[in-house]
Amino acid sequence: MNVYEAICKRRTVRRFKQTPLPQETLEKLINAARLAPSAGNLQPNEYIVVDKPDLVDRVFSTLRWAAYIAPAGNPPEGERPTAYIIVLTNKEKTKMSGVSDAAAAIENIILTAMEEGIGSCWLGSIERETLQKLLNIPDHCPIDSVIALGYPLESPIAEEMQDSIKYWKDNKGTLHIPKRKLSDILHQNKY
Repeated sequence: MNVYEAICKRRTVRRFKQTPLPQETLEKLINAARLAPSAGNLQPNEYIVVDKPDLVDRVFSTLRWAAYIAPAGNPPEGERPTAYIIVLTNKEKTKMSGVSDAAAAIENIILTAMEEGIGSCWLGSIERETLQKLLNIPDHCPIDSVIALGYPLESPIAEEMQDSIKYWKDNKGTLHIPKRKLSDILHQNKY
């Protein structure tokens, strides 16, 4: 699979097998993040990998899932992530927000995970103070995002958006993700 095929195939996954992820694979994901572009090459992002089962459960409780289909979008017991990557921006390394750096690193993580057969969910709705205390994160390293990881138990479908951007589940439990048409977003040479 080439990069473009991976981009076209990738979807957010919220239901996971309970098989642990190999340590070397988790390190590969962080290495992919490390190699992402960085403004001024400052490289302010740092990462916490959480894969210890009791800690994974505690991280889960700090996250909010799938607002359009909640509570049905929340991973049920026995189908929750088996690991997380917490993305931090070390403010001692940059005075900028670090948002673009984090986004580039996260996309590298997500695409590398997909190549490894791992599903992912990029989460921004986080009880940051609770998670910061839980993981002993210093104040100068605010949490940007959390990436939930695990071997997928679902295969969401991307489809052309009709009248709403809201994702939804059909009667078989398949998640449908509306995407805007290329012709609706592409402007050639001028708006």
